[in-house]
Amino acid sequence: MLPEVTATRYVTPLREGGSLPGIVEADDLGTYVMKFTGAGQGRKTLVAEVICGELGRRLGLRVPDLVRIQLDPVIGLSEPDQEVQELLKASGGLNLGMDYLPGSLGFDPLAFEVSSREAGRVVWFDALINNVDRSWRNPNLLVWHGELWLIDHGATMIWHHNWPAAASAATRPYNASDHVLASFAPDLAAAAAEFAPRITEELLTEVTAEVPDEWLVDEPGFDSPDELRRAYVSTLLARAATVDEHIVLGERTEDKPSRAPEWLAGKPPRRAVK
Repeated sequence: MLPEVTATRYVTPLREGGSLPGIVEADDLGTYVMKFTGAGQGRKTLVAEVICGELGRRLGLRVPDLVRIQLDPVIGLSEPDQEVQELLKASGGLNLGMDYLPGSLGFDPLAFEVSSREAGRVVWFDALINNVDRSWRNPNLLVWHGELWLIDHGATMIWHHNWPAAASAATRPYNASDHVLASFAPDLAAAAAEFAPRITEELLTEVTAEVPDEWLVDEPGFDSPDELRRAYVSTLLARAATVDEHIVLGERTEDKPSRAPEWLAGKPPRRAVK
């Protein structure tokens, strides 16, 4: 189970995200980026963060450590921002925190080289979880101590917003043409060979067990949190088997260049770092 801490101080909001996450301090003396159950996207955002974050970590990708954070709404009484006050008031109880990476920088594809292998691993993983939020417009990647870190997985697994149609997710294409790492010649074959055999029912059951029951209750069509967990497991398991066959990277042509920034500027595709 994810470690559990209690928030002791709300430091500042991070207004880059639509869910208005905030930096908080906790009783373990740690500092976390906190995502709230009372945010507009609701608890499914937190479910996605846990499943995808913990799955990525088990595959060897760099994802900030996750914790469960207990929040007493009284912590926001002194906040001058009315929006923040209302968010904290609506989020009493259990929320989610990600380890804060001090001094990290937002990833810039024009300034930081990524190997073909690592690009392939990230693109394959994003295709598996159907991450629609890793484009050059909003990379959701950080560079910390010279390494690439993956953050913000709330906008993934879009099938869990419409479970009756989830069965079709296994073969749903993943358009990676705007992926922030598309210009680094992602080695998708190598990623599939490395990752696909590791996506087992046992691994996915372990990952989904990290999601608190209270974020899974009352889902229409499911009688229990465990039944809902099994739906996540079966959908991801089916998708992992052939996801590499459904990734569309797109090609730069004379009349239809990729929308990646360096191609827009008329530069040739970047050569991959081996």
